[in-house]
Amino acid sequence: MKISTRGRYALRFMIDLAQHGGTEFITLKDVSKRQTISVKYLEQITSLLSKYGLLQSVRGPQGGYRLAKKPTEYTVGEILRITEGDLAPVACLSQPRNLCPKRKECPTISFWEGLNDTINAYLDSKTLDDLVKSVNQNDSIEFYI
Repeated sequence: MKISTRGRYALRFMIDLAQHGGTEFITLKDVSKRQTISVKYLEQITSLLSKYGLLQSVRGPQGGYRLAKKPTEYTVGEILRITEGDLAPVACLSQPRNLCPKRKECPTISFWEGLNDTINAYLDSKTLDDLVKSVNQNDSIEFYI
């Protein structure tokens, strides 16, 4: 599994909204400047996230985007599945039911199932709020020489 630019940028976008938004709507231009992501790319991401109800939006001069829920209510897994699609490490686990004709005699299926379960459990155990706190923690670290 390799997370694409879209998935990475979607997480950065959502973190930015959580940090700067609250009840206010944030423009893509503002996020673009802070995150150095093009507005065009952010438009693609917001379209997808809005379609699945993760964002609220308002058009017009005072428009923009904000989170539809609290940061604690989003999991990293949810955001990545929307932007990346399936996160299964092998094709036979991409469907809700493994239809591979070799599944009963496959010597590696239990390994792949375990990896899939571990990936999904980890991604679903981390919330957007956890990422925001992690970023804020890293920002407050001071170095002395």
